[in-house]
Amino acid sequence: YIKNSVFPPFTVSTSTQVPDEFDRNVPRICGVCGDKATGFHFNAMTCEGCKGFFRRSMKRKASFTCPFNGSCTITKDNRRHCQACRLKRCLDIGMMKEFILTDEEVQRKKELIQRRKDEEAQREAQKPRLSEEQRSIIDSLVDAHHKTYDDSYSDFSRFRPPVREGPVTRSASRAASLHSLSDASSDSFSHSPESGDRKMNLSSLLMMYQEQGLSSSPDSKEDEGTSLSMLPHLADLVSYSIQKVIGFAKMIPGFRELTAEDQIALLKSSAIEVIMLRSNQSFSLEDMSWSCGGPEFKYCVNDVTKAGHTLELLEPLVKFQVGLKKLNLHEEEHVLLMAICLLSPDRPGVQDHERVEALQDRISEILQAYIRAHHPGGRLLYAKMIQKLADLRSLNEEHSKQYRSLSFQPEHSMQLTPLVLEVFGGQVT
Repeated sequence: YIKNSVFPPFTVSTSTQVPDEFDRNVPRICGVCGDKATGFHFNAMTCEGCKGFFRRSMKRKASFTCPFNGSCTITKDNRRHCQACRLKRCLDIGMMKEFILTDEEVQRKKELIQRRKDEEAQREAQKPRLSEEQRSIIDSLVDAHHKTYDDSYSDFSRFRPPVREGPVTRSASRAASLHSLSDASSDSFSHSPESGDRKMNLSSLLMMYQEQGLSSSPDSKEDEGTSLSMLPHLADLVSYSIQKVIGFAKMIPGFRELTAEDQIALLKSSAIEVIMLRSNQSFSLEDMSWSCGGPEFKYCVNDVTKAGHTLELLEPLVKFQVGLKKLNLHEEEHVLLMAICLLSPDRPGVQDHERVEALQDRISEILQAYIRAHHPGGRLLYAKMIQKLADLRSLNEEHSKQYRSLSFQPEHSMQLTPLVLEVFGGQVT
């Protein structure tokens, strides 16, 4: 409050209490004339008219005389009739001349407000923005993901059924004893969308893939006696996921322009990595499992050990899933990362390295631009995402090693689908 003021700042009576300013349900009334108030002016709740009257009176040092007995009731309609009583009412409710700015102060205030507006406009103009082309590519990738990822997991019922009973393997026993991994999901395989034809090879799918997908029920007969009871189901799941990765890849801008040989080389080498990235969508940090619909399609580490994989793969896989989930990626960042993973020019068998690298660089630049524009505080996010791609290479290598060991056993390889055999069988890591 103002020192040496003739009016104590908080002892004067007002017609409207301060708390009413913050209660949107209570009408704000001018303490002078009863008109609709616009806020606190010169220390009291008033309308614009009484605010201006008080300012003019104080600046002119006006002296008014009441033509009556000095006790006029001031209302909205008669407030112009008696200036003396109106000014007296202003002072009675606590309006203070010390709060009135000089002309110079008013001008400085206006200039300050304008300067702040200009600075805000400049900051807004300098704010990172995506170009129309970049936005279009992001939209196309998000759309591609939506078309190739069915988050209802309705097609899972068409796979050979999951069988969790049977002999407990050594790896399964170890998995069950690990509290941190006790509920982890199907080898990131547990992720993909809508349909699959196990009789078509990779080349056919690549050239003829249609969004509706081709469906045929798995025809490999179940081996009831195998110790790898989950292998048939997860083999179908992986085969299905590969088809969805192919569908996603075909919609990446520029991918179709690559030679068929380079498309196949990229898909063979990156398929399992993209599947692992996609599976993060169903991964839960609460119980470290992949939930793909009903209880029968909720996968833990123990399930995947019953498909022939060991904790040498599954422990780092779950660690990867946890780390990726904790990045809290936007969907746009997730799909961009999948595209960058798929478009890696150093994959075995790729011939036109420069062309693939140019495609990958464009997606990488879009990802960095998106992070700058839409992920506040994400200064280190891009580096962390790229590190995830390095982690995937190690997982890919371990997966290939374990797959080869599995496929060398005829009783197990016969449970795999032709597409799985083709994609992972000729892999070089």
